[in-house]
Amino acid sequence: MAVWIVLPAYNEAAGLPPLLEAIEALGRRLADMAAVRVVVVDDGSTDGTGDAAQSFSGRIPLTVLVHPENRGLAAAIRTGLEYAWREAAQSGPQGIIITMDADNTHSPDQIPAMLDAMRGGADVVIASRFQQGAFQAGVPPHRALLSVGVGWLLRLRFGLPGVRDYSCGYRAYRAGLLGQALAAYGPRLIESAGFVVMTELLVKLAAFRPRIVEVPLDLRYDRKAGRSKMPAVRTILGYLRLIATRSPRVPGSPPASGPPPVSGSPPEGTR
Repeated sequence: MAVWIVLPAYNEAAGLPPLLEAIEALGRRLADMAAVRVVVVDDGSTDGTGDAAQSFSGRIPLTVLVHPENRGLAAAIRTGLEYAWREAAQSGPQGIIITMDADNTHSPDQIPAMLDAMRGGADVVIASRFQQGAFQAGVPPHRALLSVGVGWLLRLRFGLPGVRDYSCGYRAYRAGLLGQALAAYGPRLIESAGFVVMTELLVKLAAFRPRIVEVPLDLRYDRKAGRSKMPAVRTILGYLRLIATRSPRVPGSPPASGPPPVSGSPPEGTR
């Protein structure tokens, strides 16, 4: 099994090295089951994030992609997913693409459980704050309250089977599913800006009727170096716009007569 870990990073020179060390250790443990590759998207950082990532180039299979200027989380996610999909497509549709926060608040130790869910037939696996057994440390009360409130609204609006956490960035996707989405949506796969991107992507993938599974998230906010980069008011407004305009059955999604197989890749013109 081939696994690509996408890390969108903006000014994470402090948090990224311990995360990459943990991924290096994970790669050794999974050596007999999975080949782990890392894609860091340096989104216009000014603190040496790119150099911090490159220092691991001789230790783990690593690619560092650079945005000359900060373009935001949505653009970094898109750059990382597109690159990882192109690489994964060479290994077939069963490759796995994982997204994580680059600030060391997500533990790579949860990846084996996510891969087990994939081997069990899941197309998307979400590390969820709202599953029994989830743990959070150091999360500011206002952030925890925002997560609960937004999660409730999104569940009420979209009601996707198997989904309780719509916004967590720690996920695993089957490469074939992302390939279908890229073929169907092209540049419209990600249109939102900022932190709303994870919900938009999930809602659009739901058009293909994937099997979505959640595993409990171990969120270690106490390991975060520095303040959150999430603009609260702008993010709330983004979620409200998404709730008002998006539906799991978006234009260009497969017909309701039957689900297409979650496999294959986009035609050449969409790469």
